[in-house]
Amino acid sequence: MNISDFLAPSTWFRADGGPRYIQLRQRLTDGVEQGILAPGSPLPAEREIAAITDFSRVTVRKAIKSLADKGTIIQKQGSGSFISSKVAQIEQRLTRLTSFSEDMERRGKSVSSRWLERGLFMPSAEERNMLDLSRDANVARISRLRLADGQPMAIESASLPADILPNPLIVETSLYEVLERDGHRPIRALQKISAINLASREAELLEVPPGDAGLRIVRISHLKDGRIAEFTQSLYRGDAYNFVAELTLSKE
Repeated sequence: MNISDFLAPSTWFRADGGPRYIQLRQRLTDGVEQGILAPGSPLPAEREIAAITDFSRVTVRKAIKSLADKGTIIQKQGSGSFISSKVAQIEQRLTRLTSFSEDMERRGKSVSSRWLERGLFMPSAEERNMLDLSRDANVARISRLRLADGQPMAIESASLPADILPNPLIVETSLYEVLERDGHRPIRALQKISAINLASREAELLEVPPGDAGLRIVRISHLKDGRIAEFTQSLYRGDAYNFVAELTLSKE
């Protein structure tokens, strides 16, 4: 069934069924649940929905805003409205030092990235402090949106001393793969996880509503000799990850 036929009011609208925007909201919700409106697909423009339903633009806008507030629809400035992309939750154990690429490939998922920043830069005060760099040292910085099977999962920003990663442009998929090849793969890390609400820009990249729950992960990784090799800050979709740690009774 095409969207025009699905939204034709003769099949679902009732004059005594309550406010029009609530009935339209329910019809759109039904379309999502039935798979007629597929995750990630664009919603027709407000004027098109108004023409199909013979409802006012105000009514249509109210129904769409209500669904956007619930997270069913994502509104992107200048692009229109889209059906929210639902992702299956991933259980991530906190016992192994692995990369995003390794985690996803182990689950049989296709990994891709959208580059946000990549190159050599003068370090910020935070990068100098975290990586123990001198003021005249350069830092290699790579920032990207990480995707699994085409679904945005995390925004990952890594900073490394320039002598450990002298050419950030050679990183195509896995940073750790490049570091291992050059003998600089970290062997241990300290990782801090905190809950946040995603800001508008972050939510737009991750294709979730602004203010949605996210996980902020800060990782400091070390080489075998103890040197700090990596300072990474990542933002993960809160609806996509469960982090799991196994605990045992301490024998004191």
